[in-house]
Amino acid sequence: MPAYERDSERFDKLETQVLSISVDSVPCHQAWQKTLGGISFPILSDYWPHGKVSKRYGVLTDSGYCERVIFIIDKEGIIRYIENVGLKNLPDNEKAFKALEEINGV
Repeated sequence: MPAYERDSERFDKLETQVLSISVDSVPCHQAWQKTLGGISFPILSDYWPHGKVSKRYGVLTDSGYCERVIFIIDKEGIIRYIENVGLKNLPDNEKAFKALEEINGV
């Protein structure tokens, strides 16, 4: 999350809204983002019914956690990019920027 925060201006220039979603509760998200010094983009809770959105996107595990997956959804609501980075890895924003530039024709 801090990497998205650091790169927020680059995302803005590509007309991109960063969103985070997990199966944790709203109070958990609030406490967690405070430990990071705050987050300027929305953090969504897929807590109840547990994992409903995650399940629809095919990223809810059998143990009830979300996979760490990057989705880029265009302005028409079409998923244009998917990258499953794994729970132990951090996403590479440069890959996302490259995909966004291709989608936006930059």
